[in-house]
Amino acid sequence: MRSLADYRSAFPILEHTTYLINHSLAAMPAKAEERLAEYARMWRERGIRAWGEGWWTMPMTVGDQVGRIVGAPPGSTVMHQNVAVAEAVVLSAFFPIDPARNRVVYERGNFPSVRYLYQAQPGVEVVVCEDDGAIVDAIDERTLLVPISHVLFKTGEIQDVGPIIRRAHEVGAHVILDCYQSAGIVPLDVTALDVDFAVGGSVKWLCGGPGNGWLYVRPDLSEGLTPTFTGWQAHETPFGFEEEMRYAQGAARFLTGTPNVPAHYAATAGYDLIEEIGVERIRANSLRQTQLLIDLADELGLEVRSPRDPGRRGGTVTLFVDEFPAVHKELAERQILCDFRPDAGIRLGPHFYNTDDELRFVVAQICEIVETGAHERHIGVVARH
Repeated sequence: MRSLADYRSAFPILEHTTYLINHSLAAMPAKAEERLAEYARMWRERGIRAWGEGWWTMPMTVGDQVGRIVGAPPGSTVMHQNVAVAEAVVLSAFFPIDPARNRVVYERGNFPSVRYLYQAQPGVEVVVCEDDGAIVDAIDERTLLVPISHVLFKTGEIQDVGPIIRRAHEVGAHVILDCYQSAGIVPLDVTALDVDFAVGGSVKWLCGGPGNGWLYVRPDLSEGLTPTFTGWQAHETPFGFEEEMRYAQGAARFLTGTPNVPAHYAATAGYDLIEEIGVERIRANSLRQTQLLIDLADELGLEVRSPRDPGRRGGTVTLFVDEFPAVHKELAERQILCDFRPDAGIRLGPHFYNTDDELRFVVAQICEIVETGAHERHIGVVARH
């Protein structure tokens, strides 16, 4: 078995950067560039024949690879551009919205993109809850959908989704589990969870880059739903160019138009590595390294705003210091890539290719910046932006 350190050479940016922003955009595998070159070669040499030689089916075949990582059976996961599109397709399967069941129960800590989607829909009532426990209490017979994050993006907290799923099913509501901050770093089995839908993307822990959102549909649900946000790839015989819609079988009926082929080519390089190493192994290393970050922060007097309980902690540790946006900017100038979120702090997200020494280095740098006031020259600049 290869050591995790052996994988560092697969990520070119690590040669010159301390890269701890994997919760936002993971480092690019070198093979992603090779896969994009293969896409260009296919286009150049095969032209239109490339559609029949793999391009057309990529939303399904690449979706199946994601499915293997998240515990979904073949044919239940398809690729989209992003999570907002995937959830819009799901929502469209319930049009027209029944006024007696028009509530979307939503957690404030979720990534806000899909909240914008639901709030923009006529006839949809969005009920915002403060935490996963409050969501359970808010679900009732008027609830249509419950979009819940498996891991919250600001704090890296793992949500207790089991009670939410059970309560939703008791009243006939459906859960959409957002796995963007968990897939690839936290073991996940959408089948065992009995979740109705799951969504995610690939720019983070899956190392797959942008343009690779994905949608899982529980197999027993797919045949009974007819999305109205649709397109020709969702047709049973798309190249028949029929005038009337006949939906494809399985999750393919939740597709839309022409697929994002180059993005899918790039993504498989990262997915291959996640499958090769295994999420369980990645998780064990992540728990050890996030605990190291917490221990270092405690030793140096930094405030930790992520869960200390490993069972509730995803792959990210958020540290709060005064003027953290300015501290972040100074870190970036020192070739230390991390990020920050409002009302939270600096987010550090080590992945399997990061070393313990890098973690010690970045925490020491944060303390040195704060103690010397090196970040103060950025305060006014950051405020203007």
